[in-house]
Amino acid sequence: MTEREGRALTLIERVRSKPLRFRDDRITMAHGAGGKATLTLIEGLLAPAFGLSELDDAARLDGLAFTTDSFVVKPIRFPGGSIGELAVNGTVNDLAMAGARPLALALALVLEEGLPADELRAEVEAIAAAARSAGVEVVAGDTKVVERGRCDSMYVTTTGIGAIDERARLSPASLRPGDRILVSGAIGAHGTAVMLARGEFELDAAVESDTRSLWPAVDALLEASGPALRCLRDATRGGVASVLNELSRASGTAMLVRENEVPVRPPVAGACEILGIDPMYVANEGVLVAFVAPEGAQDALAALRAFEGCEDAADIGEVKSEPPGLVLVETSFGGRRVMDMLVGDPLPRIC
Repeated sequence: MTEREGRALTLIERVRSKPLRFRDDRITMAHGAGGKATLTLIEGLLAPAFGLSELDDAARLDGLAFTTDSFVVKPIRFPGGSIGELAVNGTVNDLAMAGARPLALALALVLEEGLPADELRAEVEAIAAAARSAGVEVVAGDTKVVERGRCDSMYVTTTGIGAIDERARLSPASLRPGDRILVSGAIGAHGTAVMLARGEFELDAAVESDTRSLWPAVDALLEASGPALRCLRDATRGGVASVLNELSRASGTAMLVRENEVPVRPPVAGACEILGIDPMYVANEGVLVAFVAPEGAQDALAALRAFEGCEDAADIGEVKSEPPGLVLVETSFGGRRVMDMLVGDPLPRIC
């Protein structure tokens, strides 16, 4: 690293280490994108108001994990999935990232006046099928109807509870320099599938959402890696880039990603290139990021690759000590760049 590069990184580190404050006059779509605006909203307003010190995917309460999530995806049906399937998988995956086996869900539906009954019936069936596949029961719920034009067909909120596995010792605080960074599969499929389904860009590609339950893969990771498994995150809003930035900031470590090692399937890469979007920032609904001690990395990769949908699992980088709070990328051209958090919202309403 040159002296000039060192000064630039030190300046970026100093700016990013400052506490976030929510000072916006109005909410914009960027506040729901999973990037800088979302983080500012959460850390600068919501967390202080509710006294939250840990911002994980799920809260841990006496051996249980508890989480809730809302889904406003547009359109409600897209290649490879739908809002109902997404609502189940998104919530059980948040539980899985806490090392918890999903047990039960509560379901809340906000329905738009005029929604065809056949569309509602299809989504209820999708929810039931996804719950069966994930091994959870829907045990409670609520339904509301709003006037025509007040929501897009339907919004779904799912709240989940799971039992924390005794093998799980997962925390951003456990990250150490040298830990390997693994992704469980090719990235960017979900966000790209939803974007193409809107028909706004006159692009056609065979891309399907990757939405699936990740608990079986997490179960296998816990069995294969044990205490070497440090931390897990599912790369939803903001993609893999946001996960790495959030955990780098939370753990006070740096991260180095090798661009050539990140698995991206050609149709996704092509669509993102045409639209000028980095696949690292595109949402996934069936991809996790795992941080594993070096001695457990190969066993973890083998365990992941044994599952359908995880055949492309890869080691994409490692945790570093310097510069803390920053994510660096080794580019395919041999240089390095900072991979910052998402600023705008290139793909709104994708989950």
